[in-house]
Amino acid sequence: MDASTIIHVGSLFSLALLLGSMGFFALIMTPMVFTELPANTAGLFIRRFFPVYSRVMAGLALIAGGLLWQRPEGWALGGVFAFFIFGWMVLMPRINHYRDRARAGHKEAEQPFNVLHKTSVLLHSLQFFTVVAVYYRLIA
Repeated sequence: MDASTIIHVGSLFSLALLLGSMGFFALIMTPMVFTELPANTAGLFIRRFFPVYSRVMAGLALIAGGLLWQRPEGWALGGVFAFFIFGWMVLMPRINHYRDRARAGHKEAEQPFNVLHKTSVLLHSLQFFTVVAVYYRLIA
């Protein structure tokens, strides 16, 4: 096997893990956590899980993007990586801050929480569809 084949297979493997994990988190785990656990417990679980999830997903995006760094797909995955870091380091602390304030009775915190949460969901969706597009380009 030559180096280009190894790089191609490695990037496909990383992307498959990334896609499967993102899909599982968004479509199965999160809805199940919020339907099967009490709201407080579900929120605390997701709050503790999300930093781990973000680091793992950022790592997979970095591996796949690094393997493809000479192609436009690699740069797209660099953006996916950056948004995982942004979500983990910037967006989630703000979401948690406003959620805590809203739960403490500060009604003015509900609107920023909703906007930030929707932004997080939108970013995750954009990341997912970017990874799908990159994967498709590699297998087509």
